[in-house]
Amino acid sequence: MLTDAELRRIVATALAEDAPWGDLTGEAFVPESATLRIAVAAREAGVMAGGAVIAEVMRQVDPAVSVTDVLADGEAFEPAAVLAHVAGPARAVLRGERVALNLLQRACAVATRTAAYVAAVGDARSARGERVRVVDTRKTTPGLRAIEKHAVVCGGGRNHRYSLSDAVMVKDNHLAALAGPGAQSVTAALQEAAARLPHTTHIEVEVDRLDQIEPVLASGVVGTIMLDNFSLADLRAGVAAVAGRALVEASGGVTLTTIGAIAATGVDLISVGALTHGAGSLDLGFDEAVL
Repeated sequence: MLTDAELRRIVATALAEDAPWGDLTGEAFVPESATLRIAVAAREAGVMAGGAVIAEVMRQVDPAVSVTDVLADGEAFEPAAVLAHVAGPARAVLRGERVALNLLQRACAVATRTAAYVAAVGDARSARGERVRVVDTRKTTPGLRAIEKHAVVCGGGRNHRYSLSDAVMVKDNHLAALAGPGAQSVTAALQEAAARLPHTTHIEVEVDRLDQIEPVLASGVVGTIMLDNFSLADLRAGVAAVAGRALVEASGGVTLTTIGAIAATGVDLISVGALTHGAGSLDLGFDEAVL
């Protein structure tokens, strides 16, 4: 999802925000001929994500800046580890420093948090016998979705739909809009909607009660059913009721403490908004490198 074009867009927007008319401090106090060699260093343990971000920031600021020794995305690191070296004209390095760190700190935090959730699931298997997948949601930072979803993958997680445009997800408010006198049944509404969609479109439906499962699946068009805020007992009952007719996703209130038990109920997927919206930023720094 983190295409070259999307990466260029994100970095260009961030640089324009941070230095819309240049860097007054750097231009006034740093000699034009000065150079810097910097180590991007970890101040806490984590998982690497977004190495390409550093290179793109520095490329856009000044192609004369080199970015080398970049740790591979998905690699774990300890405090004091060097994640990359940056060297070149001092003004350019200093102008790009904050943007590079902001984006990298965010990406690494998401990857690190995701890795913890994936580890908590362990080798749990779904009722289909496949390893339970930890997936993200659309609860991302506006403008940074591509980087954050890339970071989820770096942490061992999987991506849910990227946007409203690439899959159908019928949630509780959609179902509420169908309610009322003379309204269609959920089954008929799903069948009618599916007839208007390309045959390649995946359809997911969220339910919050066990008795909603059968009318949804009776449509014959649903690929995934989300069991939202179900108890562990109801998750197990929901998996049994679906009986392999669709993928089963558990969602709602998932924490590091609860995800292991949720995975043991036999669901296929566990979606966790906290992978992104609760990640914060990892503590990283630009430190003068020892030559």
